[in-house]
Parts: sequence; C-alpha cells; structure tokens
Amino acid sequence: MSEAATQITLIGTKLATIGMEFIFNAPSPECETCKLRNTCTNLESGRRYRILGIRGELVHDCPIHEAGVRAVEVTESPIIAAIDARKAFAGSKTVLEPPRCERYECTMYELCHPVGLKEGDRCTIVDLVGEAPEECEIGNKLKLVELRR
Repeated sequence: MSEAATQITLIGTKLATIGMEFIFNAPSPECETCKLRNTCTNLESGRRYRILGIRGELVHDCPIHEAGVRAVEVTESPIIAAIDARKAFAGSKTVLEPPRCERYECTMYELCHPVGLKEGDRCTIVDLVGEAPEECEIGNKLKLVELRR
C-alpha cells in the first residue's frame, strides 16, 4: 500500500475517531452472515491502520458493535521499528528482516518485531528516528526508523 493509498471500511461508532490507530484482525463468526461483511472485512489481517476521516453520519446495525458501525477512510499507519543500522537510510527501500531472537522479555523485542508488519514486507524508510533506546542484548547494531509498507 503506498503512502497515499486509502480505503473505506466500517468501524464501531465508539471507535470512529480521526487519528485513532487499530490493528485489523480476522472477522468474527458473527460476520459470516452480515450483509456488510465485505465492507467491514476489506482490510488485511494483522496490519495497523489509522483513521483519516469519517464518511457521513449514517450508522449501520452490527451484531458485534452495540452502537453500530460507520464508514471511515483509513490508511496503513507508518510504524516505528528497530532495524540493522547498516540499512537505515531515509528514503531507501528495505525488506523487513527481524533479527533471529527469542528474548521475548527484551524491552526492544516489539521494536525489532513490530506489530503491523510481517517478515519479508517491502517497506520504505520514511524517516530515520535515531538511535535505539537500548543496546541489543544479542549484539545487533540497531537504529530506529519509521517504516511504511
């Protein structure tokens, strides 16, 4: 999805706030028979999205969201990640290769394995954020970058 790519989807009215970010997960079993399922479930599972705008005032009934759902315009959110310092150049393209690390308790683990991106994703380094907040426990030299798929 490019930087300017947007999609229209439906989200619970209580969640429909411009700037709100969420991770889309697989549809619930209740969605199977809903007439709006194609619009509600049109996002890619496991990706992080940001609401850019709210479309109209119409609220649709929903078996999951008690206050119903409404149409919103979303885009994939840029994601802050720790990557190999040798590959950290603003504007460059990279393939996400999280380090082979099973130190799940490490405070850097989520930066090295960012939610919303998957290993092998082709990304653009939008910005070089700076140094990693801590040294890598297994010796990797890391920089923080802002990535966009």
